[in-house]
Amino acid sequence: MNTTFKSRDDRGFRIGTGAIAALVLLVVLGIGFELTRQSLLSIAKFGFGFWKGTTWDPVSGEFGALPFIWGTLYSALLALLLSTPIAIGIAVFISELSPRALRQPLTYLTELLAAIPSIVYGLWGVFVLVPAVRKLELMTPESWKKIPLFKGPPLGVGMLAAALILAVMVIPLTSSVAREVLKNVPSTQREAAYALGATRWEAIRIALGFGRTGIIGAIMLGFGRALGETMAVTMVIGNNPQLSASLFAPQYTMAAVIANEFSEAADELYLHALIEIGLLLFIITIIVNLISRVMVRSRRTA
Repeated sequence: MNTTFKSRDDRGFRIGTGAIAALVLLVVLGIGFELTRQSLLSIAKFGFGFWKGTTWDPVSGEFGALPFIWGTLYSALLALLLSTPIAIGIAVFISELSPRALRQPLTYLTELLAAIPSIVYGLWGVFVLVPAVRKLELMTPESWKKIPLFKGPPLGVGMLAAALILAVMVIPLTSSVAREVLKNVPSTQREAAYALGATRWEAIRIALGFGRTGIIGAIMLGFGRALGETMAVTMVIGNNPQLSASLFAPQYTMAAVIANEFSEAADELYLHALIEIGLLLFIITIIVNLISRVMVRSRRTA
């Protein structure tokens, strides 16, 4: 009798958890379906030309998303390059080198940075970061300004300010996940390294190698956060839909254009174009997650 009840409980538990897992999948599919349905007018008119179009003119009804795709990927990749070494360094210091008395306060402060609202980062960016970036741009040698990477007026707002504020916002998330990964590396890995005569740095390198799949996951989580960030970036990037490799040029991101122009979209085609940008951001996020899965699996089999 007890065995029968246990089997029923197990079956009910499996069905319940399976339904919850299916619900997550249905939510994702539902979001994709609704974004597609609400952008059909734009898809029908522009097709794949929307992806590579560079003109964004609501007055004439011409919409192209390439400047926003470029700005989103460019700012997120720059933020990733800036934040990853710092985040991994913080994780290594807290988990491997920090004195015990400092470990908990540093962990708390790192997690506190992740809890600060985006709008607060944006205000800090406007009043502190943008003036600092403007001074840096004014100090740039004239010979450097001939290089496409440093062309543009010294406005302060632009790609560099956006990448810096994104890097600051991404560091807490990446370092927290990387710290947990390093904390879960078996102590036998370090002990074996020390037994073979390894230095402390060499033992840390072994720990980093052992936890590389988790660290890659932490980096990709940070990248995903940078791709979808809205308010802080909107306040410092300049919001100019142009294609430019310059760090000083004002540019635009996909999330920023939706936040800025959604309430102004009185025309139906204009509204559908904005929703299609949301669909593109949704697709790019899924692609980034798939790439991260492939990278993690390839590291596991290496």
